[in-house]
Amino acid sequence: MKAPRPSRPAKTNARPAIYVLSTHWDREWYQPFQLYRQRLVHLLDRAIDDIASGTLRGPFTTDGQAILLEDYLEVRPEREAQVRKLVRAGRLKVGPWFVLPDEWLVSGESIIRNLQLGRKIARDFGAEPSNAGFVCDLFGHIGQLPQIFAGFGLKGALVWRGIEPTPRAHFWWQGADGTRIACYRFPRTGYCDYAADVRHSTQHEIKFDRTRADRDLDAYLKKEGDRSDPDAILVFDGGDHLEYDLDYYKALFARRPGADFPYDLKHGTLDDYLDAVLRQSDRVKEVVSGELRATGGQPNIVDQQWLIPGVLSSRVWIKQANVRCQHLLCHWAEPFGAMASSLCGVQGHGGFLNVAWHWLLMNHPHDSICGCSIDAVHEDMKYRFAQCEQIGEATTLESLQALAAAVQGDIGARELRVLVANPLTRALDEPVELTLQIPVEWGCFNEFFGFEPKPGFRILAADGTEVPYQRLAQDMNRGKARIYREQFPQGYRTNDITVALRLAVPALGYTTLTVREGETTARDHVLPAAMLPTRHPAVPGLATSERAMENEHLGVVIEANGTLTLTDKRSSETYRRLLTFEDIADIGDGWFHGEAVNDQAFVSTASASDIALVSNGPLLARFRIRTTLRVPAEFRFDRMVRSEQFAELVIDSLVTLRRGADRVEVRTTVQNQVRDHRLRVLLPTGVQASTYLADSAFDVVERPIALPSDNHTRRELAVETCAQQSWTAVADGQRGLAVVAPGLMETAVRDVPDRTLALTLFRATRRTVFTDGQPNGQLQGELVFNYWIVPGGGPADRVGLCEQGIQLGAGLRAVQLGALDVPIHARRRDLPAHGSFLAVAGGAVVSSARERGDALEVRLFNPGTAAITATCDFRDRPTAAKAPRSWQRVNLDGAPVGRRGPVNRGLATFELKAKEIATIRFAAE
Repeated sequence: MKAPRPSRPAKTNARPAIYVLSTHWDREWYQPFQLYRQRLVHLLDRAIDDIASGTLRGPFTTDGQAILLEDYLEVRPEREAQVRKLVRAGRLKVGPWFVLPDEWLVSGESIIRNLQLGRKIARDFGAEPSNAGFVCDLFGHIGQLPQIFAGFGLKGALVWRGIEPTPRAHFWWQGADGTRIACYRFPRTGYCDYAADVRHSTQHEIKFDRTRADRDLDAYLKKEGDRSDPDAILVFDGGDHLEYDLDYYKALFARRPGADFPYDLKHGTLDDYLDAVLRQSDRVKEVVSGELRATGGQPNIVDQQWLIPGVLSSRVWIKQANVRCQHLLCHWAEPFGAMASSLCGVQGHGGFLNVAWHWLLMNHPHDSICGCSIDAVHEDMKYRFAQCEQIGEATTLESLQALAAAVQGDIGARELRVLVANPLTRALDEPVELTLQIPVEWGCFNEFFGFEPKPGFRILAADGTEVPYQRLAQDMNRGKARIYREQFPQGYRTNDITVALRLAVPALGYTTLTVREGETTARDHVLPAAMLPTRHPAVPGLATSERAMENEHLGVVIEANGTLTLTDKRSSETYRRLLTFEDIADIGDGWFHGEAVNDQAFVSTASASDIALVSNGPLLARFRIRTTLRVPAEFRFDRMVRSEQFAELVIDSLVTLRRGADRVEVRTTVQNQVRDHRLRVLLPTGVQASTYLADSAFDVVERPIALPSDNHTRRELAVETCAQQSWTAVADGQRGLAVVAPGLMETAVRDVPDRTLALTLFRATRRTVFTDGQPNGQLQGELVFNYWIVPGGGPADRVGLCEQGIQLGAGLRAVQLGALDVPIHARRRDLPAHGSFLAVAGGAVVSSARERGDALEVRLFNPGTAAITATCDFRDRPTAAKAPRSWQRVNLDGAPVGRRGPVNRGLATFELKAKEIATIRFAAE
């Protein structure tokens, strides 16, 4: 039988101090996951045993993350019952996150799914998740985090990076929409402060000494008490990957309130601490607004906070893969899964998509998605992205094939049905590109003396009218496979023909085309039957010279050095030297772009370029610009200069202008054989402005162009580059320019007279943490980047640019079926040839539309600075879909808030305040 603990003396003026036992567990960083997991299992084995024995008086906090339990129980399944018991009893405090992400490099929707999964895991273990918004080590914070936390009912936030050190520990953080939450800022060395000041975890020569431990604890409590306005003091014991030290733990709780120790120390949780702060929240006076991106402060302030902004552009393939997966899940697999379920009865996608999100979110820990870990970590990420992408592609394909097979009408023996789908919640009407898989058995025609056979076919719209098309490319005799459920696969071959055609596709919907083999001549006694040509007028094309093109709105001239001169015919404004490439040294690492003193900046304006017209017709023109930039082959770290040996950096861009488009589309491919450098695209704007706009998670933020005037005095320099989700724009009311580039997360508007908009393509670096350098951060080989240049005359169109980011990131999709394919995929055969599942108007941007239970859940936000009235329109749904009859707001946990509203004749209307995020659940009953 254990001896009873001595009773505490009566508490008089003792100040409450709450000790929180945790660890900050980067799942992978300077070691790969499996090595870290071995350490995690040792830690949790010990913590569970010590909780069970009573050695630990209170709970162990799992670093605000739920994934620690998954990682542990995969190795220790025999301890699951014990873990569940401890979680239910509150002795293991779990959540609210699944993983601690980076907020700038993942979408707002990913942040919500992350919190939803973390909270679900806690509840699945039988307990309520932590409601403490723990973001101890994230590299700055988005301005919408207060609204997101409040949407889950979180009590407050515990932050460190991104806010200047202040004398006080607490402040109110006011988010973009005006939501306020109480915040605690960790002290000098952040969440490691107790480990550094009391446990001396960075001073390996110092061993435990009770007298020193008591003295250091007294000093720590006084320091924290002096900067805390509420009475409660936080003692957070949770440094990077640290286990607790029982000597210090026992010394801590051997102290009793009294004249020489005016503190009442309890072992609790972050929730306990925030509860104590909120009881005295009237004492908190400071208010901080918007996004938190302050760099490290003045040199005379002792604080180890670093923002670490260079992660936006390190190992760019990670950011591109992540954005690709996010668009796949949010704008294809989920909404079209909901559509296929409602219209065709396709079931069972929910479980697959949960698994896909699980794989994707495992790549969102900040040291993973940021690209600042060792090579082995980022190699592991490729497999996780691949699993997410395979699941998303498979479910999306099944949904689209089911929709295509359900369209009424038969497919003829010499016909194909092509369903074209639009992920935007607004209708799309513009020239699009499709690759049609024409059966090799179909006839071909030839020009002149038969130099190259061309498959002959006609395209009919949903109403039966013929659609003219522009033939762009063909890839002949390609192998395919038809997959059956009850028979072996069947191989067949197609001629893959890429065409451009003008299409109108309904909002979040589809249209269908019929592709029919062309006609043949009549057979006579001399000549066999022959395929008649299927051509459409090729003139007038959009190309106006050997290096210029023009449509109704824009004129583009390609200069001899490969830069673009763009004229906006609507405003008569001209933009010159667009598509200039800038290459400078990068001696940094995954965390920081390292500027070299002995640098040389090379630009392409003096380079020679090869210009080729690739496609020209009435629907689009496309030029290829091949620029060879000769730059130093590497950085010489022995002399700290760029190498005298030069290498060719080949930059190959396809530049496209479509009929009726207000944008110039660019696809840049770089053959990177150079090391230790950064490559950017420069777009001089000529705008007279002091601020610019960029999108962020559920937000559009306005930032100053100029750096702080005292920047030269700062410990960590503020840098001109900053984060975007998909676009950045600068305008002055007369002229303006935007770049839309999902997957490229770093931009700047340079503080130079022509206000150059700079888009970072990549950084190639050799340094990795705790190594002598590794090769994979150098990004050798082929790199591909897609971006749009969008001129404009007035203020930037926030909604339009957000939608263009979705359009470029998600794209259109098409599936085609022949007569043999319909029986494989059909669940029904009565859908109309085109239809819309959901259209949204009024100034809201949709981030998610998915099936949850028997309802459709739609999340949207207002990116503007004024209230709007948003409308969800279901009137163009095919009759097979059961139209919703009511709508209701739900919080981010899915709980109803407020009264239900009616869907009147297919329309639902609701108000959104400026910057508000709303989640609406539509029900059929």
